[in-house]
Formats: sequence, C-alpha cells, structure tokens
Amino acid sequence: MANWFWNVSLLLISLIILIDAGRDFYKILGVPKNANLNQVKKAYRKLAKELHPDKNKDDPNADEKFKDLGAAYEVLSDEEKRQKYDRCGEECVSKEDGFGGMDPFASFFGDFGFGFGGGQPRERDVPRGGDIVMDILVTLEELYVGNFVEMVRNKPVARSAHGTRRCNCRQEMVTKQLGPGRFQMTQQQVCDECPNVKFERRGDDLYTNVTISLQEALIGFELDITHLDNHKVHVSREKPIWPGARIRKKGEGMPNYDNNNLFGTLYITFDVEFPKDELNAEQKEAVKELLNQENVDKVYNGLRGY
Repeated sequence: MANWFWNVSLLLISLIILIDAGRDFYKILGVPKNANLNQVKKAYRKLAKELHPDKNKDDPNADEKFKDLGAAYEVLSDEEKRQKYDRCGEECVSKEDGFGGMDPFASFFGDFGFGFGGGQPRERDVPRGGDIVMDILVTLEELYVGNFVEMVRNKPVARSAHGTRRCNCRQEMVTKQLGPGRFQMTQQQVCDECPNVKFERRGDDLYTNVTISLQEALIGFELDITHLDNHKVHVSREKPIWPGARIRKKGEGMPNYDNNNLFGTLYITFDVEFPKDELNAEQKEAVKELLNQENVDKVYNGLRGY
C-alpha cells in the first residue's frame, strides 16, 4: 500500500509540473531551442497551411491545434517574449506581457494569396494598402533553401528603387582632394556582389564544372560535390572520361517554383588537368605502350561541332 501511494504521489507531482510548465512551443513548431528567427518563420509558414481549420474540417481539435501554433509563433518570433519563455515558461510570458490577441496567420499570409476557401475573409482593423512590387537580388543558396528578407518601406516614395544584396562588406579609408595641398580622409563601406561561383541556374536546372586529374580521367574517380544546402552529391565513374564530358544527376537541381517537391537536374561538366612537368624519353615510351593509340590529328570546325 505504501508503494502504491508513493507511485500515485509521484504521478500527481509530475502532472502538476507539466501543467505549470505550460505548452512546449518549440515542440509545437518542431524547431530546436537554438532555432533562429528564419527557422521559426519557415516552420510556422509550413504548419499554418497544414493545420488550418479550413483544411481539417474532420478534426474536432483543429481549432485548438491552430491556436497553439499561433501562440507558439507569437512568443518565439518575439525576442523579448522568447527570452522570458526560455527562462520560466508560458506562465511567465502570459503574466508579464499577455499574448494570444494577435492573428499571426492573417498578418503572415494575408497579403500573399494563401487563402483556404470556404470562409469569408476576415475584417481587418487596418485597411489594405496598395501592392508593392520590388526587385531584389538573392543568392542561389537562398532560392534553394529558402530565406526571409525583411524590407523597410519609407513613404512617400519619390521613385521606385531596386533591392540589392551585398557580400563581403568592409570599411575602407578613402582620400578626397579638397584643394591644392588639402586632403580629406573618410571611411566608407565597400561591398562586393554576391555571385555563386559553383553553380549556374537555368530554369530548374543547375550547372557546375569539376576539374579532375588526368589520372582520374583515365582510371576513374569518386568525389562529393557540396550542394547549396551543404548536402553531398556523390559522383563516381569507373571508365575513362574526357574533357567536356557531362554527367547528369536527376533531382539535384533547383526546386520547381509551383511544386517544391519537384527538382530539376544537376549537370556536371568535367575538365581534365594535364601534368605540367615534361616527360622524359622513357616515360613517353611507357605512355605510348600503355595507351597503344594511333594518331588522330583530325581538324574540324569547333564552333559547329563535328
């Protein structure tokens, strides 16, 4: 009897601790505790479309799940609220700040056409403004993995401006001549463009070049190419390969714009690096004996092919 009473007491204490701790917002969003803001936004965006009540009318708990999701996003997307939540849980946030009044789904998707049909659009306290179309340069990595870019709009706008992305920004000293014998040194920010030096995109397909040694070209090779999201694409060949040869890896291109479950093809073109050291007479004879090839010496129009 004493053991039974002790087990029941432990169970009740555990339940009290769980209730007092509140909901696990990280588990609801499916993100780790060290997730950054972009990861939180991406997780919410994905789950909000999956768990929206209009898409789960047969689930009696759909409204409750969606409210939990909204509360999790509201807290974890706010730096101050998130710090309080990490320190002492949901109760700490609700006591000091209160939450649950905002509609993150409407603010997150409202102007981007993620409607779910069936219901009437919700009324908003703030009227919807005009559409803004802005060009912004992004990297291939961002297109492949996804990213959130925050933009600030200052009104009134005198003229349209293109968005820009810059890399390798640094401070440099610039000298300006003000007059004879007079110079002024100022510090200014200098940035480079953000090209991707490994891949080129053409539609849903990606293109890249790989340089291998002459030895690898003749006897075969194995190598891994680091993709845009850092996963490895394994490439191997046991037969000889020639300069300009191309290998296709289906499903390793860019995600399709309309269906992110479909991926294009990665085309890998091979370059062969020949030895720069001169062969001696003995080595030349060894190569001739090994390859046993006739001279080709074929002249053709390289611009038009064979």
